[in-house]
Amino acid sequence: MIKLAGLGKAAAASILISGVVFGNAVRAQEISPEHVAAAKQAIAALGVTDRFDDILPGLAERLKAELIQASPNVQNAITETVDAKALELAPRRADLEREAALTYARAFSLDELKAISTFYSSEAGKKLLKDGPIATRELMKAADIWAAGINRDLNTSSMTELQKVAGADLQPLPANSANTGGAPGATAPAPAAPAAKPKP
Repeated sequence: MIKLAGLGKAAAASILISGVVFGNAVRAQEISPEHVAAAKQAIAALGVTDRFDDILPGLAERLKAELIQASPNVQNAITETVDAKALELAPRRADLEREAALTYARAFSLDELKAISTFYSSEAGKKLLKDGPIATRELMKAADIWAAGINRDLNTSSMTELQKVAGADLQPLPANSANTGGAPGATAPAPAAPAAKPKP
């Protein structure tokens, strides 16, 4: 729960900061209620604020753990009190939803928000949200394999050609050469191809 709370706070901070940035790029006029409503629909379709549900419970669990560790003899009182106070604060979750809606309203036009809602409410949009991260992970694996093959063939063909030109003056690549990695941005470096030995 503590990790989830930390993630929630980071995401909330990101939205608030981006809201300020985007706000500088749009017209100074007031955002219409229709625009805000469209932003709320887009946010609901995307599920971008779902992660915020864990902020308050996570903070409450962390506070209870800290208090109980310091005063274990009043554990029941701590649990009841913190839970009750957390419930009192729960309505303030709506403040964050409004801030998120304003952020999206500043970032996207009314028509864009409607288009986002339409697509991500469709079966294709829902599937993209659900399976998109899985497809991305598989793509990164494929990129690693592809980069390893390209790296091997580039090293081999380059060394073979350079041996014809440089001969014994050509030095083998060091084991930790930067050219032994995988694709830039890939999840893990691709294995290096063994450097060819210079001909005597």
